[in-house]
Amino acid sequence: MITADRVTIGLGVGTQPPVRRIAMTARLARTARFDAVWTVDHFQGWFPQEMWNRDMSWMASPDSTPHAYFDYQALIGYLAERIGGMQIGVGVTEVVRRHPVLLAQAAMTWSHLTRAAPILGIGAGERENTVPYGLPFDRPVGRLEDALPIVRRCFSSRGPFDYHGEFYQFDKAMMDLAPAPGKTPQIWIAAHGPRMLDLTGRFGDGWYPTVPMPPVRYSESLARIRDKAKSTGRDARSIVPAMQLLAVVGRTEREARRYLDSRIMRFLALLAPAALWEENGVAHPLGDDFRGLVDFIPAEHPVERLEAALADVPVDIVAENVLWGTPSAIREQLEDYIDAGLRHIVLGPASAAVSRRSAAYSVRAVFSILRRVRKSANARLGAR
Repeated sequence: MITADRVTIGLGVGTQPPVRRIAMTARLARTARFDAVWTVDHFQGWFPQEMWNRDMSWMASPDSTPHAYFDYQALIGYLAERIGGMQIGVGVTEVVRRHPVLLAQAAMTWSHLTRAAPILGIGAGERENTVPYGLPFDRPVGRLEDALPIVRRCFSSRGPFDYHGEFYQFDKAMMDLAPAPGKTPQIWIAAHGPRMLDLTGRFGDGWYPTVPMPPVRYSESLARIRDKAKSTGRDARSIVPAMQLLAVVGRTEREARRYLDSRIMRFLALLAPAALWEENGVAHPLGDDFRGLVDFIPAEHPVERLEAALADVPVDIVAENVLWGTPSAIREQLEDYIDAGLRHIVLGPASAAVSRRSAAYSVRAVFSILRRVRKSANARLGAR
């Protein structure tokens, strides 16, 4: 079980076809003795179709699409018996497309299918998965704040219940499904701003940020979460500090630097918030008020404008959005985050998307990095 008193490692298995690749990735994580595997919840992807087919990645082909995603709830059910004792979670869903009672019901169902408690990762959501489908994206943090007590209640109590919030109104609602004994789902919150960090302190079993931040900011944000938890009578040290990170890894620093300058890595840096660019003294090509992934809808941006913006992405900005370098350099960078409080690491081999050659090396390197960091960190922490 993932806890806050030791360093654990997770792997994103994705939710995109083919399913055999997802199952194989989960099997590799199990063989390598990872602690968790993670899915995602999307209707569409970040890459515009036309750009995807312009040599964005070696994985693209003329007839491929970056917008095909399985339903994560069904996929977790499929993977449940294939992951052994690892935990499995979604990183992350939201309450705009998914009613909070539905989220609770799905997570409790997983608890009867898995050997370890499942993880329900929840965030405020993004425009790309809501606005094009006619769903509201006004006040997403307020919606989440209204939904979290409902999910918690479903996990812990039976019988009819009323709820009178701003967004949800229940009258003698029923949800009598109970979690499997000893496997109550955990709630991990993808928090970055002050209100979301406070919600993590009030309701979260884990903190799962996905937007890049330096170790010092990670430490400051974790302190805010723990302060809020203490003020509400919760055990602040029980909240698992996690993070989703990307790695660009090469055999040499020069090779890793070359991967940073690839089209796909520059595009990912383009999706970073303007505030992160500003901290590095560079104006964001998509505007000073661009909030990053939360704002981006591929179809809203003319491809030629995005191509021009892509050409303006400095490689140093790419470097600020990922861990990069040789395996030893990336291990050192991870140690800085562990010193800042990080305890569950989900490290994606981003450089695997650059070429077939980089893919073969990056996946092996990331597996080795994670296992060595876990071993050395737990030895330092005195954890078993």
